[in-house]
Amino acid sequence: MLELRNVRAAYGPVVALHDISVSVPHGAIVTLLGANGAGKSTTLRVVSGLLKPAAGLVRFEDSDISGQAPDRIVRQGISHVPEGRQIFATLTVDENLRLGAYTRSERPAVRRDLDRVYGYFPRLAERSGQVAGTLSGGEQQMLAIGRALMARPRLLLLDEPSLGLAPLVVRDIFQIIRTINQEDGVTILLVEQDAKLALSVASYGYVLETGRVAVHQPANDLARNETVRRSYLGY
Repeated sequence: MLELRNVRAAYGPVVALHDISVSVPHGAIVTLLGANGAGKSTTLRVVSGLLKPAAGLVRFEDSDISGQAPDRIVRQGISHVPEGRQIFATLTVDENLRLGAYTRSERPAVRRDLDRVYGYFPRLAERSGQVAGTLSGGEQQMLAIGRALMARPRLLLLDEPSLGLAPLVVRDIFQIIRTINQEDGVTILLVEQDAKLALSVASYGYVLETGRVAVHQPANDLARNETVRRSYLGY
């Protein structure tokens, strides 16, 4: 579904990605692992069009999306849940979710998807009229994921969904991530600092180190690889 081939990206003079190649099959959950500053979030920003690659190819299904505008990439079926949630804090929960469907015009389908998101996250349904900035951290993360789902993506980019959340909330969110993948068939590219958690849901993993792919293996093999665990995964 998604292929990055020899992608290079930079912030001004600082090179963040050095010719990385990543492949995400249809229907899979693939995770990007590594220390802070390894290039994980930058990879997602390149895919979603928030950062233009300096070189290389980004292909989504049959289209070259390298350097396309973010709104055009959303319309092709990719949604990005950024690190830190970045919800619209002064709008209500319901308004945030409806904004996630801004590229869509079919109102009955949008209504069905709104009900679907509320089914995934009953706490959001209970707080649909509440200003989003007053939600707890876990509820805001649920809202960020729900808003992305309202665009009806075929590929979902998730950046640190467990960041700063209590273990019970993280468990609930990752259960929903599994459901979105298995029941709705949404392919997921996951960035997650908790390597053990990420490998428990993913089928394949890439370990990044200073903007390069250091290791890539099936998730089960990465989880069992003692050298990789000690050197790169921190557990």
